[in-house]
Amino acid sequence: MLLTAEFWVLVAFVVFLALAAKAGAFSAMTKGLDSRAKRVRHELDEAKRLREEAAAVLADYKRRRTEAEKEAEAIVASARQEAERAAAEGHQRLNEFVARRTKAAESKIAQAEAQAEAQVRAAAADAAVKVSETILRERMQGDAAQNLIRASLGEVRTRLRA
Repeated sequence: MLLTAEFWVLVAFVVFLALAAKAGAFSAMTKGLDSRAKRVRHELDEAKRLREEAAAVLADYKRRRTEAEKEAEAIVASARQEAERAAAEGHQRLNEFVARRTKAAESKIAQAEAQAEAQVRAAAADAAVKVSETILRERMQGDAAQNLIRASLGEVRTRLRA
């Protein structure tokens, strides 16, 4: 058993471990492992903090997006209402303009009718006076007849024109 290679490997390994323990290799390894564990723990904590921060930023983004969508909808609704109001106002103004123009045209037509009626009456009165004058001249003779005709014709003219 003392001459086997495995035995001498075991002895060399035990001597190595004893020398490593005496030199403080185990404490250095544990310190290195502990520092690595601390670094990994710190990185995990940092990753967790970054994840929470990213989640907060994402929630804020979603909230802002929702608010922006609501604001956009409100702007579109307001624009629609404004457009409808402007269209209704334009339609109302157009109707008022047409009504004013129609009223003005009707007024001008009524004035033209009144003027035409007055001209027709005046023409009829003049024609009636001339016919009456002709008939009375043929039937009546003398100065008294002429004075009577003039007075009568003047009275007929004023009555027909009134």
